[in-house]
Amino acid sequence: MSLSTWLAFFAASWAISFSPGPGAISAMASGLRYGFRRGYWTTVGLLLGIILQFCIVAVGLGAVLATSELAFTTLKWLGAAYLVYLGWLQFRTDAAPVAVESAPPADFRVRELVLRGCLVNITNPKGTVFLMAVVPQFLDPSSPLPLQYLILGATLCLTDLVAMGCYTSLAARVLRLLRTPRHIRWMNRGFGALFILAGTVLATLGRRA
Repeated sequence: MSLSTWLAFFAASWAISFSPGPGAISAMASGLRYGFRRGYWTTVGLLLGIILQFCIVAVGLGAVLATSELAFTTLKWLGAAYLVYLGWLQFRTDAAPVAVESAPPADFRVRELVLRGCLVNITNPKGTVFLMAVVPQFLDPSSPLPLQYLILGATLCLTDLVAMGCYTSLAARVLRLLRTPRHIRWMNRGFGALFILAGTVLATLGRRA
C-alpha cells in the first residue's frame, strides 16, 4: 500500500467516522448519562464492533451479507430491534446524570457499556456491506492483504476514537447545562427518540440502498 493510498483512506475515514448514525447517537447518550470519562467506554465497544466488521470483511463473510437477502434481512431486523430497545431504555431513563467527579450511578457497568457499543455496530449490516464496498478500493492485490487490512482497520479505529470522543464530550458538556429533572427527562427522551428513529430507518433500508 502506497502512502498516497493510505492518505486517501485516512481522509475518507474522517468522513466515515463523523457521519451521524447509531454509533454517534450511542456515544452521545452515554456522554449525557455518565459524563465523558465513564461514557467513553461505549466508544471502546463501538471500536470492538468495527474490528469485528473488518474481520468479517477480511475473511469474506461480508460477501454473504451482500448477496444473501435472508442473511442481510435477519441481521438488519436484529439491529433495528436492538436500536429500538435502546431507545425504549433511554426514553424511560428519568434519573439525573452525575458529574464526572462524583461516584458512578447504580446502573453504571463498564461491561454493559462496552457490550452495548459493540452490538450497535455489529448488528448494523449496512456498515459491514459499506466496508466491503469501500475497503477493497484501497487494497493492493500484489501486497500481503492481512497487513493492509490491519493498517486500514487501525486507521479507521483511530479516527473513530476521535470522532466518538467528540460526540461523547459534546453530550457531557450539555450535561453540565442541565439544571432540572425536567430538562434531563426531555433530553433522555430526545435521545431515546433518536435511537428509535435510527432503528426505523435501518429497518426500511434495502440491501443495495
